[in-house]
Amino acid sequence: QEQLVQSGGGLAQPGGSLTLSCVASGFTLNTKGFGWFRQAPGKEREGISCIHTNDATYYDDSVKGRFTVSKDIAKNTVYLQMTNLKPEDTAVYYCAAGFDAWGAVIGGLLGGIEVWGQGTQVTVSS
Repeated sequence: QEQLVQSGGGLAQPGGSLTLSCVASGFTLNTKGFGWFRQAPGKEREGISCIHTNDATYYDDSVKGRFTVSKDIAKNTVYLQMTNLKPEDTAVYYCAAGFDAWGAVIGGLLGGIEVWGQGTQVTVSS
């Protein structure tokens, strides 16, 4: 069974940092692209970053220069390092994997996602 289990998140002060982890099981990282999404209260889920099977990365303008997506093949884990956090980064964050994670994050075509993580809360507040 394919599954994504997230960890990390929590409370951070503005300007602080957090790292989210997304451990995959039932498949290996080189078979699917990965995307990170977030959903703030009262807003729609938005794609913010993705990493292709060829390691190409994409960042939405809202997080570019502050967030970094990476993967550890040996641990079958994808990470989202978040720095210089802002109150507007407060949201539930989801990792996702699929045959077209790129299209899901950039174009909102969620049909390319095959498996979702359970979500983790990130709150940025002083």
